[in-house]
Amino acid sequence: MSFDHTVDVLVVGSGGGALTSAIAAQANNADVLVVEKSDQYGGTSAMSGGSIWIPNSHLSGPAGGEDSREAALEYILTSVGEKADRKRVEAYVDFGPRMLKFLEENTHVIFECQPYSDYYPELPGGKRGYRTHEPYPMHARVLGKDFETMRMPHHAIVVMDRYSMNNVEGKYLLTQAPGWQKVMAKLMARYWFDIPMRLRGKRDGRLTMGNALIGRLRWSLNDRKIPVWLSAPMRELIIEGNRVRGAVVEKDGKLMRIEARSGVIMGAGGFEHDQSMRDQYLPKPTSTDWSASNTNNTGDGIKLGMAAGAATDLMEHAWWIPVIPVPGIPRPWAIFAERSLPGLVMVDSKGQRFTNEAAPYLEAGAAIGAHHSAEASSVPAYCIFDNTFRRKYPFGPLGPGAVMPDSTLPPGIHKGIMHKAETLAELAKSIGVDPAGLEDTVRKNNDYAASGKDPDFQRGDSYYDRYYGDSTHQPSPCIGPIEQAPYYAIALYPGDIGTKGGLLTDENARVLDKNGNVMEGLYAIGNTAASMMGTKYPGAGSTIGPSMVFGYIAARHATRAND
Repeated sequence: MSFDHTVDVLVVGSGGGALTSAIAAQANNADVLVVEKSDQYGGTSAMSGGSIWIPNSHLSGPAGGEDSREAALEYILTSVGEKADRKRVEAYVDFGPRMLKFLEENTHVIFECQPYSDYYPELPGGKRGYRTHEPYPMHARVLGKDFETMRMPHHAIVVMDRYSMNNVEGKYLLTQAPGWQKVMAKLMARYWFDIPMRLRGKRDGRLTMGNALIGRLRWSLNDRKIPVWLSAPMRELIIEGNRVRGAVVEKDGKLMRIEARSGVIMGAGGFEHDQSMRDQYLPKPTSTDWSASNTNNTGDGIKLGMAAGAATDLMEHAWWIPVIPVPGIPRPWAIFAERSLPGLVMVDSKGQRFTNEAAPYLEAGAAIGAHHSAEASSVPAYCIFDNTFRRKYPFGPLGPGAVMPDSTLPPGIHKGIMHKAETLAELAKSIGVDPAGLEDTVRKNNDYAASGKDPDFQRGDSYYDRYYGDSTHQPSPCIGPIEQAPYYAIALYPGDIGTKGGLLTDENARVLDKNGNVMEGLYAIGNTAASMMGTKYPGAGSTIGPSMVFGYIAARHATRAND
């Protein structure tokens, strides 16, 4: 069998998991090549919040947390439930802290443990913080020309389309917590006084969240001289007998046969931007227009693995999130936490609530799709709020009305997605919702706001619900009255930040065939693999965290690392 190029490990994709696996393999003396389909590196990781969920890390205790291996296992196994693969869960819990230490000791990647709540903190083993780790910010100057080809952050996590923020700063701005003005002034001053970057363009040179993670990983790859081929899609797996020997990669318009002596690690994303795969596997209605992820995620690795005989799992599931498609903006606006703020309800075509608005975004996004029926349409669902909410809080593409009044909104928002009326009945009519149902729902919401308790869906009961609520609002930080005209409505769709289904893997990230046998030489991580989190989302960073941990595991296994 002849090859055009030979390496020990071929890494397909350039997100957090892929780049971590490349560094881990090279650290064990492997010759590594990273190939990326698009002309930008970083994948969905670069567009994301960049945090990783790692229980029981060495950073947790010093930051103020208290954790253990036993608590972590109990929480994951309980929250994930029947879809939990104990061997994969144990590998994740055991290798997660080791991966963090490896990066800290061998790369420029540095994390800070945050007091960010698990998504189900009341479950056994759940914690109210210190399992989510956020990458430290960095400056783009260290990347040189490689900064120009790093994928940009999602517009939902960039303030006013200019200013980078980290998660702590974002919470201040979202909840309008005391001191938020100083936070905003600091972001603006840092941006405008960075003269070298202003001469280069609009993009902020301070990299945070996903850009900080990918930037630090790419900085580390450059130090190690690990090559990254951009615009180099994988076209085919090369199989000999029962072993994957490498892959055919297109580079500069030519097909190259790449031998991977130790293995191919596929971290090429999910299939959320392939409409035919969505139609085949995901609940309907479904649309690529509702996915907030990297548009290059069209299931390439999953398709090639399936063609080679790989088994799959969880193909009907995604990392759901409510989204707002905005005319003129290529990706929808993902609504991560605004739903926790007091003074809004989410309703179906009958004008009735159908879920806890403040629930974790996977739960809220899934509920929009699951509730939809001919009797009560919830695709789209409508988020209803009043002038008090509009003036005080941001919501998706809407900045707080106090600083971004309606008259300043671009037409795509003002006339495209935002509905406004002087009465609830008029608002209901404009969006096709039952007026009596909406008025009754708002009346009940206002009663709940006075008592601070939601007997229908328990909004605000969980510590997680309250984490992104308004701590200055009483008696509940998550429930407020809707009573001051004008009234507003914005449509929400069952969007995603990636698909959950993919190739079935074992605890070493090796791909399994339909008979449960290992496909030698082939590894899958991230959304190319079926999620070890099953249908759930235990905490912030449960997407990138497993991708990086199993990327680390795959690299060690492929290169036969010993310790």
